[in-house]
Amino acid sequence: MDKIQRMKQEKEYQDYVKKKTPVHNVWLNMAKAFLVGGLICFIGQVIYHYCELQNLSADDSSSWTSLCLVLLSVILTGTGIYPKIAKWGGAGALVPITGFANSVAAPAIEYKKEGQVFGIGCKIFTIAGPVILYGIFTSWLLGFLYWIWTLVQ
Repeated sequence: MDKIQRMKQEKEYQDYVKKKTPVHNVWLNMAKAFLVGGLICFIGQVIYHYCELQNLSADDSSSWTSLCLVLLSVILTGTGIYPKIAKWGGAGALVPITGFANSVAAPAIEYKKEGQVFGIGCKIFTIAGPVILYGIFTSWLLGFLYWIWTLVQ
């Protein structure tokens, strides 16, 4: 009897989990991510070409494009629009420059009520910090290995 009751409980639990687990449409999510990521890249391309039309060099056009995308991302994060875009578009909103700007701005906005030092100062890099840390460390390590390689040759 005990074994039958345990099997019944397991079946009820599995039914409960199945009922509560959200079902995702992978193809729809990929299409949304493609659209959002593509739109961000399209906006970047429009900014770049506008800068070229203003007779800026390729380097200056690239710099202005990056600057404008970061600024736009931070403004949309501050107004609460970027999180809605990210929720709808998923991974498409993680296009590196806008996603990174969002990951720096969001904690700063969230913790601003705790003050300049203990709020913004302490929390601003909670998400982006590991990316910066490991990016710098990896760059240093690869540079060091390259330097050793040039000494050996």
